[in-house]
Amino acid sequence: MHTFLFRLNALATFAISTLAALCAVAAFTDVFHASNPVVNVSLARVERLHPVPSSGNDEAFLAFKISADLSSLFSWNTKQLFVWLDASYETPRNVENHVSLWDRIITSREEAVLSLPYVRNKYKLVDQGNYLRNRALNLTMHWNVMPSTGALWHGSKTFSGFRLPKRYTNDRN
Repeated sequence: MHTFLFRLNALATFAISTLAALCAVAAFTDVFHASNPVVNVSLARVERLHPVPSSGNDEAFLAFKISADLSSLFSWNTKQLFVWLDASYETPRNVENHVSLWDRIITSREEAVLSLPYVRNKYKLVDQGNYLRNRALNLTMHWNVMPSTGALWHGSKTFSGFRLPKRYTNDRN
């Protein structure tokens, strides 16, 4: 006859093994989930481009138009999406610059349809130097799909052809 602790150990081992197997099967089913997110991002306006006197760096305040349907990224195993917009550009000082401008956490399929006609950058766009004037700019929308169980996966879409003004602007509207 087995003791109570022996039986409790056997039950706990069985429960943990079963739970681990179910998690592995759940994570595997996401491999077959087909998603087709529709994303469109454009630069609505350069609100302000100015030098920061204390540091000598350039700073830009931008506004974007974001239209996205990310609902296809949700499956039964999706906990949330982390979505962010970044700007990339080249300068003589740094070959590749990436700056996060905006982000959002999306927790449901209903919240995953974004129609934002005028969004200001949430985080500052500051260049290390005074190289932002007349600079070509690419905007990239990234998303991380965070499942309840399984591996995190990432996707993105880049929009190019944007350019910052040739001169400093002080428009504060």
